[in-house]
Amino acid sequence: MIKILNSNSKDFDRQLKLLLSIRKKKIQSNSISVSNIINDVKKNGDKALLKYEKRFNKNSKIVPSKNQISKSIKSLDKKVKLAIDTAYNRIYKFHSLQKFKNITYVDKYKNKLEYKFLPIESAAIYVPGSTVSYPSSVLMNAIPALVAGVQRVVMMNPGRKGKQDPAVLYAARKCKIKEIYSIGGPSAIAAAAYGTKKIKKVNKIVGPGNAYVAAAKKEVFGDVGIEGMTAGPSEVTIICDKYSDPEWIASDLIGQAEHDPLAQCILISKDKKLVDRVKFQIFNQLKKIPRQSIARKSLVSNGILMHVSSDNKITEIVNKIAPEHLELNVRNYKFFLPKIINAGSICLGKYAVMAMTDYNVGSNHILPTNGSAKYSSGISVNEFYKRISYINLSKKGIESLGPSVITLANYEGLAAHAHSIKKRIRRK
Repeated sequence: MIKILNSNSKDFDRQLKLLLSIRKKKIQSNSISVSNIINDVKKNGDKALLKYEKRFNKNSKIVPSKNQISKSIKSLDKKVKLAIDTAYNRIYKFHSLQKFKNITYVDKYKNKLEYKFLPIESAAIYVPGSTVSYPSSVLMNAIPALVAGVQRVVMMNPGRKGKQDPAVLYAARKCKIKEIYSIGGPSAIAAAAYGTKKIKKVNKIVGPGNAYVAAAKKEVFGDVGIEGMTAGPSEVTIICDKYSDPEWIASDLIGQAEHDPLAQCILISKDKKLVDRVKFQIFNQLKKIPRQSIARKSLVSNGILMHVSSDNKITEIVNKIAPEHLELNVRNYKFFLPKIINAGSICLGKYAVMAMTDYNVGSNHILPTNGSAKYSSGISVNEFYKRISYINLSKKGIESLGPSVITLANYEGLAAHAHSIKKRIRRK
């Protein structure tokens, strides 16, 4: 059964910590098998990659042909194409506002300092697809890279029984992606990180995935860049009050639960009656969705319904959880805004539903999970930039500032640093 907690219980904090840690351990427990797969791909390249594709995705072709892609896209419903176009335009517009300006500073000695933003040369975007197709994730991954100016964007997307989804392929074409690979899981991450004969390695890998994909990205980090967060199984936390609609809240929780058995859905409210009504609605509505078994596993294993006595305690709990998605489905959401500092994205009010942010609102849905919102943010244009400092010192500049640096260098015991500066200072 779905877990129910009451903040008035003496061991409430211990129970919450335990439930959160149990899920975290489930996600982290995949690292050993992931390491073996990565090492196999590093050693055996395409041969190993194809072996895992056949085993896990029933796929025997790593690179789909241009004709195959065009034929698939042609079969796509026009309404779906239009929906992707709408999402593309809104996401592109919002992310275009995230561009950075280069900085130039000249001091009184005519020393010139610059800070320039340069796009990384190549990036691989991971788009899940072996069980469900996510054209929205193509847009969320690729558009920030486009805006930043990344020249080579590669898409890794596992097909189902050897076939990639036409909407995913259409979204990739919309984003001008020319390299598409029908691969998934840890082996795909390894191929992008280390390269094979068919796949040239990239500088950075981004995108959401299951626990195995998240573990693989952590494993290859250092040899290749990854986003500065954990983008693993999804999460939502919803704060609601006596004015919230229990049917709506239940549907929001189920909407997140249907992603993955390891997804986590949490409800927090001061109104105990509402918590009970939401619980009833959850199991009533579960019967009506196609992915019922996945959602049920998620809710039973990782779902938590909390009755919490005060708004301040609610704030404390949310900041402790640091959820990927947070819905403030309460009348006084402005009370919480300045107090909540750990969340991937925050939906304000009863109409701002998390499911909308997954598609065409314009914000990004690739967000920090598993508590990583405490120190990181979601995908943005910034993810695809690297920053370089440029320093041009004048003769007067080194002569004026050099003696102070020599003092510090000598204090730190770095005599060679001091000597390299002394040699450039004019002798008097």
